[in-house]
Amino acid sequence: MTDVFDYFTQVDLPTPTLSDDEVQRLFAETFGVEIDVHALGSQQDQNFRVFPRGSTEPLGVLKLSNPVFSEAEIDMQDAATATVARRSPSVRVPRVVHGPRGAMSTWWESSQGRIHARVIENISGRTLMGSAYLSPAVVEALGDLSGKVSLALADFTHPASGRVLQWDPQHATRVIDTLLPLEPDAEMREIVHRAADAARAALAPVEAKLPRQAGHFDVTDDNVLCAPGATVPDAVIDFGDACASWRVGDIAVTVSSILHHDGASPESALAAIRAFDRHRRLTDDEITALWPLVILRGAVLVLSGRAQVRVDEQNTYATVALDREFRILQQSVSVPIPVLTAATRAALGRPNSPERAWPGAGILSPGRHVEIDASTESPLNDGGAWLDPATLDTAARAALDDGADVVSVPAWNARLTGTTDPLPSAIETIPTDVLVWLAEPVQLDGAVVLDDGSLTWTSDAETLTILGTGEGAASGILPARTRLSMRRSAAGTPPPPDRVSPGFAAAWREVAGDPGAAIGAPSTAPTADDVLARRHDVLAEVQEHYYTLPPRIERGWREYLIDVDGRVYLDMVNNVASVGHAHPHVVAAGSRQMHLLNTNSRFHYRAITDYADRIAATLPEGFDTVFFVNSGSEATDLAIRLAMAATGRPDMVAMREAYHGWTYASDAVSTSIADNPNALSTRPDWVHTVDAANSYRGKHRGADAARYAPEAVAAIDELAASGRPPAGFIAETYFGNAGGVALPDGYLREVYAAIRRHGGLAIADEVQVGYGRLGEWFWGFEQQGAVPDIVAVAKSIGGGQPIGAVITRREIADRYRTGGYFFSSTGGSPVSAVIGTAVLDVIQGEGLQENARVVGGHLKQRLEKLAATHPLIGAVHGSGLYLGLEFVRDRETLEPATAETAAICDRLLELGVIMQPTGDHQNVLKIKPPLVVTRASVDVFADALDRVLSTGW
Repeated sequence: MTDVFDYFTQVDLPTPTLSDDEVQRLFAETFGVEIDVHALGSQQDQNFRVFPRGSTEPLGVLKLSNPVFSEAEIDMQDAATATVARRSPSVRVPRVVHGPRGAMSTWWESSQGRIHARVIENISGRTLMGSAYLSPAVVEALGDLSGKVSLALADFTHPASGRVLQWDPQHATRVIDTLLPLEPDAEMREIVHRAADAARAALAPVEAKLPRQAGHFDVTDDNVLCAPGATVPDAVIDFGDACASWRVGDIAVTVSSILHHDGASPESALAAIRAFDRHRRLTDDEITALWPLVILRGAVLVLSGRAQVRVDEQNTYATVALDREFRILQQSVSVPIPVLTAATRAALGRPNSPERAWPGAGILSPGRHVEIDASTESPLNDGGAWLDPATLDTAARAALDDGADVVSVPAWNARLTGTTDPLPSAIETIPTDVLVWLAEPVQLDGAVVLDDGSLTWTSDAETLTILGTGEGAASGILPARTRLSMRRSAAGTPPPPDRVSPGFAAAWREVAGDPGAAIGAPSTAPTADDVLARRHDVLAEVQEHYYTLPPRIERGWREYLIDVDGRVYLDMVNNVASVGHAHPHVVAAGSRQMHLLNTNSRFHYRAITDYADRIAATLPEGFDTVFFVNSGSEATDLAIRLAMAATGRPDMVAMREAYHGWTYASDAVSTSIADNPNALSTRPDWVHTVDAANSYRGKHRGADAARYAPEAVAAIDELAASGRPPAGFIAETYFGNAGGVALPDGYLREVYAAIRRHGGLAIADEVQVGYGRLGEWFWGFEQQGAVPDIVAVAKSIGGGQPIGAVITRREIADRYRTGGYFFSSTGGSPVSAVIGTAVLDVIQGEGLQENARVVGGHLKQRLEKLAATHPLIGAVHGSGLYLGLEFVRDRETLEPATAETAAICDRLLELGVIMQPTGDHQNVLKIKPPLVVTRASVDVFADALDRVLSTGW
C-alpha cells in the first residue's frame, strides 16, 4: 500500500519558511540555474515565482511542498495535470519545467529537513484572487472549468489518490470535529457548530450513494487564470488537493470560492452549477448533497484558516484569507438548504417537488373575498401612489366598506404598492406574506404563541406567523379592519424572510408554502415570461434593446423605472422623459385631450397655435415660425431640407462623429461610426465634413482646440471657392454624441459667421442637449454666444410623447413652399400639442432648468472626485444634467476602455441603475436623467458607480 498523507495524524501543518538566499542556493545546486525569486502566498506550502538571474521573464513557479506530502502524492499531482492537458486541451494547465539538467523536480536537503522542490510553468494571466466582483460570465466560466477538469479525470487512477486531506469534501465533518473543540472563540464555535449540524443532517441520507472519482477539488478563484486581455478564466493551476472523493465535491468547492466576492450570493452561483452540469450531469443525490457540502467547505475553511494562523502567525496568506473564508460560510447559510436545493433543481431543469397543500380547512370562514392587485401594472399605483404607505390600507378599507368580508393581497406575486424607500434598488421584491384585512374579528383555534410582537399559530404540521394583531394577540383574536401579515412555514422551521428575489421565489414557495391557502385564497403562481422571446421573434433584429437580458420595465415615475417583479431602478439615461416619468400634469393634459379630440394637424384647433407660441418664446427674437414633426430624426431632416430650399443649394457641411437621425437626410449628415461603421465611406457627395471639435480626444486637444474653428472656416471657404457654396452647416450645439463635450469657446460663432458669409444657414441640433438640460443655458447655442438660423429639437420637448419641432424665421420657412407643401399627420396633433405645452409648463413652473444646474453641478463634483481615485476615468464632460464620464485604459494615449464601459453598465444594472455607453468608441457613460432627479438619487448613482469601480465589473 502506498504511503500517503493522512491529515488526521498531523493536524498542524506549519508552512516551510526557507529564506530567499537558501532557495537560490539550492536551486542553483540542483537545477543548475542562478535565479531571482519573488515570494507567493500559500496556506501550507511555500511558493515562489522564479526568474533567471537579472531577467524579468519568469522561468516558472517554484513549489516547495510541505514535508508531510510523499513523493507518490507529488507524482499523482503531475500525472493528474498531464491527464487534464491531454483530455481537455482547451484548459491551460501548468506542466513541470525542464532545465539544463532535465525536469526541475527533486528533493532538497534543506535547513528545515527534506523538502520536495519542483518548478511548474508560469502560465500567463491573472487569477481572480481577492474579493472583487465576478461577472455572470466569469462565474459560469469557473463552473465550466470545474466540469471540464472533472470530466477529464473521470477514470483517472493513481496509488496515491487515497490520501486523506483536510480539504477533501468527504472528510469535512471529521475535520470540523477535530478543529471545532480547538477554536478559542465561543461565538465562532457556535456559528460553525450550528451550520455544520444542519449540513450533516441534510447530507446524511445521500452520502453513501454519491458517485466517486479522482478530482482536482480546488478549482477556485485563486487557482484559475484569465489569459492576458481575456475577461474569463481558461486555465487551472495547483493540483495540490487532487485525490479521490465524491464527484460533486469539485463543484461544491468551486461554488464556495464564489461566495465571498462582492455582490455574490447563492443565487449568483447557480451559473457555475449549470455550467458544471453541462459536462457532468448531477444525479438527484448529488444535487441534494451540493449545498450541504458548500456549507461544510465554508466551515472547514473558517476553522482551518484560524487554526493555521494560530500555528503560523507569520503566514500572511492565511491571515488575509480569514475574512473572506468567513463570508463564504455566512453566504452559504444565508438561505435554508431545502430552498437552495429546490432552486438548484429548477436552475438545472429538473422537476421540483409539488407545493405543500394546506391541511384541512382554512382559518377563516367562507365569505365575500376581494383580492387587491398591488403589482407593478396595477392602477392602484398610478400617480406615484405606490410610494404612499397608506395606499393599501385605504383600498382595503374601501373594499370592506363595500361589503367584503375578507380583503387580501397575495403572497409570491410582485407587490409594488407601499414601497416607501425605493433607493438603493433591492433585488428582493417578492413578498412571502399574504396581507389580510377582516370585516369582523376572528378567533383562532389552535396553539398560539406570542414572541416579540408576532403571533405564531400552529396546527398539524403548519405554522402561520402573523404580524399586526395588536392587543388581542394573547387570546388569539385577529382584529377587524387592521392590516395583518401572514407568513407560512412548516412547523418547527422559521418563517421565510419578508421579501425574496424573483429568482428564488419559486423555491421559497415550494419549501415554505403559500399562506394564502390558509385563508382560502391561494395565490396564482406566476407564469414564465416569454415577452422577450416574442419580441425577438416579431421585431426586426436591427431594432435593438438595451442589455442582453433586460428587465421588463412596465412603469415609470419621476426618475424611477419599475420592472414587472416590482424592482425599482434609477433611470440615469432617459432624456426622453425630460420632466420625469408619468408626471401628473402631463398625464392629465394628454388624458383630457384624448377625451376631447385627436386628429391630424391639418384641422384647425387651438392647441397647436398655443404650443407654437410657447416654444418660439423660449428662443431669441426672430424665431417666429414653427414646424411640428414626430421625432428628432424628422426635425433634423426637415431642417436640412429648409436650408436647401431657402438657399437653392444641395451641399451641406456637418461635424464628424455626430449622430443626427435615421431618415435619409439626417442619416446622410450622421458620421458616428458607433451608429454606422461605414458612416464616412458611405456619405453622399453633397455631404462635406469637418473635424469633430472634441477638445479631449480629437485631433486638437486642450488649448489647441481653438484651431478647430479656423480649420472648419477654411473648409467652408474652400468648398465655396470650388463652386459649391453650402446650403448650411449642421452640428449639435454641445457635443452630445461624444458624451456632453463642450465645443471650444466661440466655435459656433466663427463657423456660423463663415457659413452665412457664403449665403448658407446655420442649423442647431438641440435634440439631445436643449430645453434646459444644460442648466446654465436653456439652449446649447447660448453657451457658444451664437444664434443659429434654424433650430431642430425633439426628445425632451415631448416628455416621452413623440414630438419634434423645427423653429426658424418666417422668410426661411416661406422658401420651403417653393418645393411644394409640408404636412406631418401627427406632428403637432392636438394630443401632442397639449402634452408638449404641459412639458414646458413643468420645466418652467417647477424650475427644472435650475434643478439641472444645481443637481447636475453636485453630480459633476461627485464624478470629479471619483476621477481622482479611479484611473479608468479619463475625463468628466458636460454641464447640468447632460454629463459624460469617459473611460480610458491610459490617460496619456486615451486608449478607449470600450469593453470595460459595457461591463460597467451591466454591473450598474445589477445594482439597480440604468446606464448606457455613447461615443464613437462606446466608452463614455451617457448621463442624462430626467430633469426632476434629486440630489439624493444622483448620490445613489455616484455611490453605485464608486462601488463598481472599486470592486470590479
